[in-house]
Amino acid sequence: MSVPALKDFMATAPVAKPPQIPDPSGSTPLTHHEWRTASNSATHLLPALHALRDARPDVKLLDVGCGSGSITATLAAEIPQGIVTGVDKDPEILKRAELVARSWEAKNVTFQAGDASKLPFPDDSFDIVHCHQVLTWQKEPWVALAEMLRVTKPGGIVSAREGDFRTEAVWPETEGLKKFHDFTEKLMKASGGHSDGGRQLLGWALKAGARREDTRVTWGSWGYSSTEEKKAWSDGMIGMLQGGRLRDMALKMRLATEGDLDIMIKAWNEWLQSEEATLSMMSGEILIQK
Repeated sequence: MSVPALKDFMATAPVAKPPQIPDPSGSTPLTHHEWRTASNSATHLLPALHALRDARPDVKLLDVGCGSGSITATLAAEIPQGIVTGVDKDPEILKRAELVARSWEAKNVTFQAGDASKLPFPDDSFDIVHCHQVLTWQKEPWVALAEMLRVTKPGGIVSAREGDFRTEAVWPETEGLKKFHDFTEKLMKASGGHSDGGRQLLGWALKAGARREDTRVTWGSWGYSSTEEKKAWSDGMIGMLQGGRLRDMALKMRLATEGDLDIMIKAWNEWLQSEEATLSMMSGEILIQK
C-alpha cells in the first residue's frame, strides 16, 4: 500500500482535555508538562498520523525525549492498533511516564531509556518519529534530528515542535517576570540550549540531511488565560524554581541567587492571581518525509 504524500497531511484537529493525574511525590514541576497532549501540542502531526494509520493500522511511532509521557500516551490513543515507544535519557521520569500512560489507559505504549543523540534502534525502524520541546535543549540539535531520520522508515515522517522563547508575551509584564525571562534565556544558553529554537528548526533539519522539498514548516502557539491554564503554567514554573535540577543548576552556575529565585516565585504567584493575566508563546513546527 502506498504511503500518503506530505502535501495531503494538512488539517486541523480538536483539542482534548487531559485527565487529572495524581503526583505521588506531591511536587508540582510536572504539572505543565502533563497538560501537554497530542491535540494541544502536536496538532501539526495529527493529519499525517491519521493518514498513515488509515494506510497501515499497525503504524510504529517513536516519541523522543518523551518526559512524563502525556503526549506519548495521547498519540498512542490516535493509533489503537499501532505500537508506540517513548524514550528519555532520564530513567526516573520514565517511572512517571508509566503512571501517566496508565491514567490515559494507553496499553500500546512502552518506555525505555535512550539519548536523542544516539537512539538505541536500528535504521528504518519507525513510521513516525516525533519530539516536542527537546531539540531546543540540545547543544547540537541537528545531530538528534539526523538520528530521528536514521530510525525512520523510507516514506515515514519525522515531526518536531520547538518553542521560540523570545516570542513569549506575558501580561502583566512585571519586573519579577522580566527577571524570570532573562534568567531562563541565560539558563538555556549556559546549558547548551537555544532560546530561539523555533525559528531555527528548518535550518537544523537541513543540516541534519532533510531535503527542503520534503519538509513542511508551520507555526503553532500556546496560550494561557483561563484559571485552569494559568495554574498549570504557573505551578510548573514555581515548582521548578522551588526545587529540583533547575534550581540547583541556577545556583551552581551563579545565574541567580536565592533571593532572585524567591522574587520570581512571588511574581508567578501574583500573575496567577491577576484577572488580566495572560501568556502566549510561538513554536516552530516541522514535518519531514524521509
